[in-house]
Amino acid sequence: MKTIQTIAIIGASGNMGSAISKSLSKGNYRLLLCANELDKVQAVADEIKSSNPAAEVEAVDCTREASWEADIIIAAVPHGAEQEVAEKIKEVANQKIVISIANPLNDTYNGLVTAPDTSAAEELQKLLSNSKVVKAFNTTFAADFSTPTIAGKQADAFVAGDDKEAVQTVSELVSTAGFNPIVAGDLAVSGTLERMQLLLIQLNMKYNYNWLAGWKILHQ
Repeated sequence: MKTIQTIAIIGASGNMGSAISKSLSKGNYRLLLCANELDKVQAVADEIKSSNPAAEVEAVDCTREASWEADIIIAAVPHGAEQEVAEKIKEVANQKIVISIANPLNDTYNGLVTAPDTSAAEELQKLLSNSKVVKAFNTTFAADFSTPTIAGKQADAFVAGDDKEAVQTVSELVSTAGFNPIVAGDLAVSGTLERMQLLLIQLNMKYNYNWLAGWKILHQ
């Protein structure tokens, strides 16, 4: 019997954090939802329990404590908050999978704040040198989690990381969330994935996709 994995979702009260939490509650996981405001993250946990009473989900207000208990840590926070999260979890995240979903967008959505030769995920890996940072869930909008099949096609979600076992584990999470996981490559590919989402955001604003859009690789 496979051991139930514990997942800490930091920033679980935000749009992306709550969407990820609700999607992963369908799987065989124990979820620890945390955010600065306990009442907001408790509301997310209550909503999950009301729709899925069997879900193992708990709201906590201590990022470090949740990460200490977790096998997998999802940093569902903006790029600007990743350094603060890294400082809180560094001592308890050794050899653990840490998922970076952040896109380092500038204020006008016409570029990224990171240098061309790096990415938010690679910056997080430097801050958490003893963790297994994996890029995932950054190429999906929050609305996609409730509708991962768009125009009759299951949206793809890309995964990148240097540790093959960690990438496989995260790919399983992506599948549980309802997306088709595609392993894009090593963590260095994260810069490409972050620019893909910048483009999708720009196209959404131009063509009014109503934040319900995703990437799909078509092949034979």
